[in-house]
Amino acid sequence: MLLHHFKAPHLKFEYAPRYEDFLADVEIPEPENLYDQPAEGFGSPGSRPFGPGLSKARATNDIGKKLKIDQTIPEPQYTKAAYQIMLKKYLRTVKGVDDNVQRLVDYLSETDELDNTLIIYTSDQGFFLGEHDLVGKRWMYDEAMRMPFIVHWPDGVEAGTTNDWLINNTDFAPTILELAGVGTPGYMQGRSFAGALRGEGQPKDWRTATYYRYWMHEAHIGKVAAHFGIRTTEYKLFFIYGSERGGKQRTPVGWELYDLTKDPNEMQNIYADPAYAEVVEDLKQQLLDLREKLNETDANYPEIQKIVESHWDR
Repeated sequence: MLLHHFKAPHLKFEYAPRYEDFLADVEIPEPENLYDQPAEGFGSPGSRPFGPGLSKARATNDIGKKLKIDQTIPEPQYTKAAYQIMLKKYLRTVKGVDDNVQRLVDYLSETDELDNTLIIYTSDQGFFLGEHDLVGKRWMYDEAMRMPFIVHWPDGVEAGTTNDWLINNTDFAPTILELAGVGTPGYMQGRSFAGALRGEGQPKDWRTATYYRYWMHEAHIGKVAAHFGIRTTEYKLFFIYGSERGGKQRTPVGWELYDLTKDPNEMQNIYADPAYAEVVEDLKQQLLDLREKLNETDANYPEIQKIVESHWDR
């Protein structure tokens, strides 16, 4: 088995000179949730301004300045200009990745090994490219939480098919092991989804929810707040617990709930909507169960547990 890692698609998006003119005369379509961020939600600049973005309202990391955008340009023209420059830098960078993946595929084809090779194309997480007026990763919004998983497997996967099983990255290793004819060790959390690749029906005991946690608080680029949560096929609930110092809460604490069927762009935090009270109760119970199962109770971190317990029912 060979692993090829490409770290290029990270800020600052450095690309080879040969891609300088790539997409030069193209206007990149903007994401639907680039503008008009809601007043509620830790991704919004109005209430919890965590994380770097493109607009003047979210200048945490001075991305606009670093992209050499004229600081006198008003909004929304400022954000539009920053988005076009950043996206072209990003796409020129990932074109280098694409071209090198193509080199690998061409080699396998030239050596008559392509149809005898299992190829998995994935990543460690997704990446915000202006969605929610954010740049980077770490938040639990879908653009970063979801990740690509593309498989070339002539003997197992029918070309062009897709699958909607709820999987997470802890399932990757068990799946690869099964495809290699090896069982899953007992110490692994994940579960093989090789059946999904083969087009089999979803097992009745397959998970209906997956857990997420970002541990580091206000670390790295943009000072993203620590949070954890649960995602089902229909809803997403997460808790931003932040941190305390000297008995005082340093950063805002709060809950966010999104109806992924009605609001796939996650723009309306409906946690406080009475119509979703039963949904919140059910998701919180599932979240408690998952945290217990995964040894994520924070029993060893009393300062975090105190915040969680004091805000759990708010």
